[in-house]
Amino acid sequence: MLKLTDVIRRPLITEKTSILREDGRTIVFHVASSANKTQIKRAIEQLLGSKVDSIRTSIAHGKMKRQGRYAGRRPDWKKAYVKLREGAKMPEFLEGA
Repeated sequence: MLKLTDVIRRPLITEKTSILREDGRTIVFHVASSANKTQIKRAIEQLLGSKVDSIRTSIAHGKMKRQGRYAGRRPDWKKAYVKLREGAKMPEFLEGA
């Protein structure tokens, strides 16, 4: 069983997610790979106090990286596109970003 703070790792702040956030309702999070949509929804509603409308998840595959002749692979990770309900407030930590 994952704790609420383990489900959501951190918000993803990139150029693409900033454009999505402009509509005022979508936020993107880096989440635990084992977390499902129900756990993500529960964690966001309790931690942020905003009602969730819908969630889309996707697996981002880790890139190949090399250090000299040694090649390695970064781990795969999961991201969640969280759409808040109409009129729900945006969390404060994203306002200034």
